[in-house]
Amino acid sequence: MEKTIDETKQGEHLVLDQKEGNTRKLFIESYGCAMNFSDSEIVASILSDQGFNTTQHLEEADLVLVNTCSIRDKAEQTVRKRLEKYNAVKRINPKMKVGVLGCMAERLKTKFLEEEKIVDLVVGPDAYKDLPNLLAEVDEGRDAINVILSKDETYGDISPVRLNTNGVSAFVSITRGCDNMCTFCVVPFTRGRERSRDPQSIIEEINDLWNKGYKEITLLGQNVDSYLWYGGGLKKDFEKASDMQKATAVGFSSLLAMCADAHPEMRIRFSTSNPQDLTLDVIETMAAYKNICKHIHLPVQSGSNRILKAMNRLHTREEYFALIDNIRRILPECSISQDLISGFPTETEQDHQDTLSLMDYVKYNFGYMFTYSERPGTMAERKLDDDVPEEVKKRRLAEIVQKQREHSEIRTKAYINSIVEVLIERESKKSSNEWSGRTSQNVVAVFPKKHYKVGELVKVKITDCTSATLIGEAI
Repeated sequence: MEKTIDETKQGEHLVLDQKEGNTRKLFIESYGCAMNFSDSEIVASILSDQGFNTTQHLEEADLVLVNTCSIRDKAEQTVRKRLEKYNAVKRINPKMKVGVLGCMAERLKTKFLEEEKIVDLVVGPDAYKDLPNLLAEVDEGRDAINVILSKDETYGDISPVRLNTNGVSAFVSITRGCDNMCTFCVVPFTRGRERSRDPQSIIEEINDLWNKGYKEITLLGQNVDSYLWYGGGLKKDFEKASDMQKATAVGFSSLLAMCADAHPEMRIRFSTSNPQDLTLDVIETMAAYKNICKHIHLPVQSGSNRILKAMNRLHTREEYFALIDNIRRILPECSISQDLISGFPTETEQDHQDTLSLMDYVKYNFGYMFTYSERPGTMAERKLDDDVPEEVKKRRLAEIVQKQREHSEIRTKAYINSIVEVLIERESKKSSNEWSGRTSQNVVAVFPKKHYKVGELVKVKITDCTSATLIGEAI
């Protein structure tokens, strides 16, 4: 994975508040997207009721779980290497059990048990409620597997345990699955069809977080703009709903307003959006509420119409530009970030130049950039030859990353001499005398600690910056 300007944490082990009376130890590690980290909180909650407290020490664990990502081959290879580490520990502690969760478990299914002899259980993203039964099987000395994709599971009835938290920000999952069959993506096959969570359960979770002192939440989904609650069921079945269900259905813009109204002092973020589904009413709702953060992560993947069609991205370059123009018009202070893939099958030099010119048009604040990685089972793997040489992919990626660095520097420099509001999240990694937090636009800012505390919103005058970080003084 190419290191990017704003990179998701990988391989984070998650630590849960200890529950009195629990005697078994759980070590859980997560890779990939924010949804995986959110899912690990659900898993920890389920296992807490089964007698497990989490531990930071792999060597003392009774159960080790790794929550996996399948989006790129490198992510899967990282998990394989971690399993080697677990195997070394298991030789010392043979009673330790090892399980694989998430998208890689769903993709490989029983092959995991055959290929990785260390693995005792394999659990897909919709089967976590079955963990108690699966663990009972393992305790009896049998391997266990459940990778059946659900059509209705949202985990809306489980109160997640906040893991490795700063006590300031938290994830709230609102949808599961994805109906967008991008030819390069394995997610629809590993997480199933789109279904949305009851808005009342979402508000209840946000209320609970507010009461516990959290100041910011991020609404999560593979495609949050597709959120649609009409009483339960798959989004694709909405047309079969009753007239009453259709009349009272809640879409994403309505949910966003409900969340913002619930706690006007709590910041609301969301991720991830899909260009074809991000409607004007969502942008207008963002503009109407001060506490909805002014940042949109808007993956584009390519700037070439030909490649977008080959990817089955249901938007064109021109439609993407029109959406960007509407965001700039309605929300001029909004930051925009991207996902981009270099070296998709058949990509020519002209296609690559189209991507660079799209970047010049948008001038993203930051982004996540990768070379194409062929994923087994996807349409691209079945129908297209991975024909762009690796050295060409890497060269094009380097050019994309360099351009993003230039644009990020332009965007951050624009804040100099302005006043921004920063939510303090933690101590700065570079100085124990400074706080670090994020602006509404999701830009990191650091400033002297003085008398301020974690969780406070502080007005900061920006005096300097790096390409990715604002530097200032509280006023």
